[in-house]
Amino acid sequence: MKYLEYKGYTGSIEYSQEDNLLYGKVLGLKGLISYEGETGKSLEVDFKEAIDVYLADCKAAGKAPEKPFKGSFNVRIPATLHQKAALLAMETKTSLNNLVAEAIRSRVTKESA
Repeated sequence: MKYLEYKGYTGSIEYSQEDNLLYGKVLGLKGLISYEGETGKSLEVDFKEAIDVYLADCKAAGKAPEKPFKGSFNVRIPATLHQKAALLAMETKTSLNNLVAEAIRSRVTKESA
């Protein structure tokens, strides 16, 4: 397992040899939510508790919790690559968004295999 998952949040799993401790942080947020544990199970429990505390704090403050990985992001690429991608999308009768999504899906699938 590379990551922890809970209520739509993803957390990293790291190891500190110096402290003999597992630790991590919730990924994809502007703020920091961290957790730790001496075992994998205790790390997972602390991760879930950290998420629950964050959600409870947001509710108590009357603010919406930050959602990681919303499905949209800005990508900066050279103008020539943008042009080639846009023309390819037109030629294949698809949107630039779909072309980019498929390219990312292909790469992620290849890396995950």
